[in-house]
Amino acid sequence: MADFINNIFGIGDSWVGYLIAALIAAVLILHVVAVGALLFIWMERKISGRIQDRLGPTRVGGKYGWLQTLADGIKLIAKEDITPDLADRFLFKIAPYVGLAASYAAFIALPFADGVVAQHVNTAVFFVLAVLGLEVFSVILAGYSSGSKWSLFGAMREAAQVVSYEVPLGMCVVVPVMICGTMNLTTIGNMQAGLFTNWLVFNDPFTFLTAIIYFTCATAGVNRAPFDLAEAESELVAGFHTEYSGLRWSLFFMAEYSSMFVVSALASILFFGGSHGPIPVGQWIGETIGGTWGLSISRIIGVGNLLLKGLIGVTVMMWIRWSFPRLRIDQVMTMCLKYCVPLAALGFIGATTWQYLDLPTANSLVGNPRYEKHEMWTEGVGVTPAADAGPASGIPDPEPHSEDKTANTDSVTVKTLPVSVVKGGER
Repeated sequence: MADFINNIFGIGDSWVGYLIAALIAAVLILHVVAVGALLFIWMERKISGRIQDRLGPTRVGGKYGWLQTLADGIKLIAKEDITPDLADRFLFKIAPYVGLAASYAAFIALPFADGVVAQHVNTAVFFVLAVLGLEVFSVILAGYSSGSKWSLFGAMREAAQVVSYEVPLGMCVVVPVMICGTMNLTTIGNMQAGLFTNWLVFNDPFTFLTAIIYFTCATAGVNRAPFDLAEAESELVAGFHTEYSGLRWSLFFMAEYSSMFVVSALASILFFGGSHGPIPVGQWIGETIGGTWGLSISRIIGVGNLLLKGLIGVTVMMWIRWSFPRLRIDQVMTMCLKYCVPLAALGFIGATTWQYLDLPTANSLVGNPRYEKHEMWTEGVGVTPAADAGPASGIPDPEPHSEDKTANTDSVTVKTLPVSVVKGGER
């Protein structure tokens, strides 16, 4: 996009194009966060109402209450912003923005479709998880700076819960990374192109188990019921945000709903095909039309697929919240340490063994070998050579070399660099 903008204005390779492109990406992502929060809050109230056999909002914005969330937002903006006398004023005021910034930054490396991403990151999987983990600092700062023991108790519960559930969550994420051989979310999503049988959740039974454990740990990681011990009203009044009011109070919930969408979208990329639908309609349309228009339409359909899958994930989280009672803190930690961690380890070991033994997968049964798209980072990694193919470096040569050889494999043709080039460190 930056090169396109520079070409329009005829300013060559200037920083202006990159600045404008960054601002456009930032504004688009901000719309996903802000508009998504408006939609999710309305969904929360309507879904909870239906589950509890009532209607939910029905007055503001018609019989479906479409504008109720917007009216509540205007009320919160106009509400007085109160800071307790015993609070640390600077930390108290900055805490909500820390949480929202952490949730917002996770979108930077989240690909909405092939080529539709704010910043391409080779380690996007763990970048998203690491940035989302920073949101706990917002909760700790809010509880500590409020000058209230109940807020502090709620913040410490949240910290213990999030840190604990990050262990099985990370183990679950390693499984698709191991299967695909890359930490690039765009590449992982593209490896699941085609029919839904190519989705990693159907790769083997252990990956299916891992997807369930991931979603459970992600629900706990974003502080959603039945794991919302940081704001257990029956024990802590309202937890870490007891002393907040007005706009700053709403920022905590905006960050929460934003994080819900991020972990749901990440689940769809890792296990459920990413921007690819169950039937490759977008790919067919793009190939039929061809050219720039075909690529653009295909990407728009891909963005719609990912948004829909993220929306389904958020809906499931809401469904779970209003269907199960809140757990006690000892039950929350027991579920993490005694159930989620062992099951995540079992899923990882099982999926690894399945790959090592080269057992049949749903992907291989439809004749679409996933390994042909492996990223080739190091020598011999990312390919499955035939027995008589000889060693392959796995590093493509950008320019022809007089001594290059071509090694044919079962699923991919890879150029092999001379040993002197590989060992000498030249890439």
